[in-house]
Order: sequence, then C-alpha cells, then structure tokens
Amino acid sequence: MERSERDRWLEGAMARWEQSLLRTCFAYLGDLSLAEDAVQETFLKAWKNLDRFRGEASEKTWLLRIAINTCKDVRRSAWFRRVNRAVSLDSLPKAPAPFAPRDHELARAVLSLRPQLREAVLLCWYQELSASEAARALGVSRSTVYNRLNKARRRLRGELEAWHEEK
Repeated sequence: MERSERDRWLEGAMARWEQSLLRTCFAYLGDLSLAEDAVQETFLKAWKNLDRFRGEASEKTWLLRIAINTCKDVRRSAWFRRVNRAVSLDSLPKAPAPFAPRDHELARAVLSLRPQLREAVLLCWYQELSASEAARALGVSRSTVYNRLNKARRRLRGELEAWHEEK
C-alpha cells in the first residue's frame, strides 16, 4: 500500500475512531494525557502495520486490540508502577469519558473493577461490541468474555447496592 493510501486511511480512521479509542484508553489508564498518548501510539502502530490487517475482524476491533495492548504496555512500565494512578471522578474528562455525570457511582464502580473485568464491560457495554468482537479484541474466547461480564455484573450490583444502602 502506498504512503498516500496509508495517510488517507489514517485520516479516516482517526475521524471514525479517535474518541472511541480515547474513552477506552482513559478508562484503562485513568489519566487523560496518558490516554491521548496511547491513542496516538495506537494510530502510529496501525499505520505502520496496515499491510498486516487482514480484515478478519472489523477495523474498530483491530484498533481496539492495538489500543488495549498499548495500554497494557504503559501499565507494565516501571514508571507507571511507581506512580500512583488512582482515578478520581474529578479527573474524568467531560467529553471523552464513557460515563454521564449522573452515573458517577456507576463510573466509580466500573473503574474500580480489576482490568480484565473492566475491559469486557467497556468493550461490550460502552463500545457496544458484540461478545465475539470483544473476544477478538482481547484475544480470548467468547465464553471468557461472557464470564467476565457476568462477574462484573455481580460485583457492580453488590457495590452499587452497598452504596445505595449507605445513602
């Protein structure tokens, strides 16, 4: 593929998926500037490897897979582990956050899930991917996605019920 074709693809992909990827990366990393960097890195990796895209998954699923792996790399870095990255609701960006202001308790609960459960929730509930698409993006089976969603649903229900009892 020629460079001009790659550049046209990149412009289109950014227009279509940048906000969606930003929401996913932010929810995964809990920091808007890190999420923006991860999205840029995702598009750079996709642009460089566009010839490897075989169309077995949708473009969105392929890009989400790259974004999730990029976020995992950031989280594994020694620098990230040394820095306390606790997510507070005050740090949620207004536009790209996957949560409406009235859903703060749900946002808090979703962001407190362990990463594997949070990934499944974000992809299926907020990105509206099917379980099969989420499985391809995460590199797991469809039944694993269903199991993670069920565990997440139980944990969220318990946490939100406890929160409402406190009120």
